[in-house]
Amino acid sequence: MNYFLNFVFIFYIGATSGWILELIFRRIVHHKWVNPGFLIGPYLPIYGFGLVSLTVIYLMFNNLKIPSILVIILMGLVMTLIELIGGLTFVNKPVKLWDYSNRWGNYKGIICPLFTFIWTLIGAVYYYFIAGLIMDKLAWFNNNLSFSYILGLFTGVIVIDYVYSTKLIYKIRKYAHDNNVDVKLEELKTDINEYRKQRKEKYSFMFPFKQNIDLKEYFEKELKNKKFKFKNLTKKKENL
Repeated sequence: MNYFLNFVFIFYIGATSGWILELIFRRIVHHKWVNPGFLIGPYLPIYGFGLVSLTVIYLMFNNLKIPSILVIILMGLVMTLIELIGGLTFVNKPVKLWDYSNRWGNYKGIICPLFTFIWTLIGAVYYYFIAGLIMDKLAWFNNNLSFSYILGLFTGVIVIDYVYSTKLIYKIRKYAHDNNVDVKLEELKTDINEYRKQRKEKYSFMFPFKQNIDLKEYFEKELKNKKFKFKNLTKKKENL
């Protein structure tokens, strides 16, 4: 049971830390605050599973006489596998959380060599700089098992969040499929925010799809705009 609680604790650290990193990254790159991921709360499970995997690999091979470079490469490959599983499970067309379609050597837009390299670099950072900190946190947790009540609450919230968000994703996916369009979830969040500003409505950071405007109405508006732009583009080509 202690092993299970330890892994839940590491998952908690990874999921919340990953959410913060993604939030800051989007702010710097896109200059907008966007709630990352398909869940509502401040956590990204894929980072939780990633940190658990890195920690397991580190504990398995740390005391063995294996070159650190091989362990780090294994970490990069495992992180890529987690990204692949996450992509195939949660972001199948027509709804996507990320898209590497324009990257060289990509597989279904879900994984690519560039990000495998990035995951390997992250594995190196973990191996040399973060692993010791995680071991210290685990030692603290094992001396303060009362914190497991917080983990229980955290787990319950994620389960409820997952059920709610999955139902919402299903609705978005169904509408996108029926209208033969691809939807990038975070772009959709950003577009709704911009549309909200035009209508001078309040925008919920944690509940971006729960607005005064009906989601179906928003999709219909976007489809009309795309068809209009396509028609204009066709006319310009004919004039040429």
